Amino acid sequence: MHFNVNGRDHEVEPDSRTSLLDLLREHLRLTGTKKGCDQGACGACTVLVDGVRINSCLALAVQYQDRAITTVEGLEADSGLHALQQAFIAHDGFQCGYCTPGQVCSAIGMAKELERGIPSALTEDLCAMSMAWTRDEIRERMSGNLCRCGAYNGIVTAIETTFAGESAR
Repeated sequence: MHFNVNGRDHEVEPDSRTSLLDLLREHLRLTGTKKGCDQGACGACTVLVDGVRINSCLALAVQYQDRAITTVEGLEADSGLHALQQAFIAHDGFQCGYCTPGQVCSAIGMAKELERGIPSALTEDLCAMSMAWTRDEIRERMSGNLCRCGAYNGIVTAIETTFAGESAR
């Protein structure tokens, strides 16, 4: 099977029951994506597929052949860390860091959702072409990503300072 992960092509023959998370961690040795609950409830395994965030523990790898998969390892730019990764550091958006890769990937996917005008449970005007970057909106959209350390204020601030008023990167 052919996979494109972080811009690199990989030929792998996993068992057809292998999750995307296990493909990334065990077959490709990309251990930035974390295995938390293995049930899709914590968000630690969030990656981007064609720019859309998914829980990789719930996805079969075979479903994502020939699609652009991005993990936290693939976010780094030529100049260093992604702006959101830098903001997580600057605003204490992590403590133990276990959830951070999933939080970062999820926030990047969330920013693209907002850019495309996809509503959330808080959206009052479903016909609006743009969505507000409020702290409550960010919290709602990031609610699928848990942080056991409780670094939510730093996470929201990092997301807000990186994306509010800007296009998603």
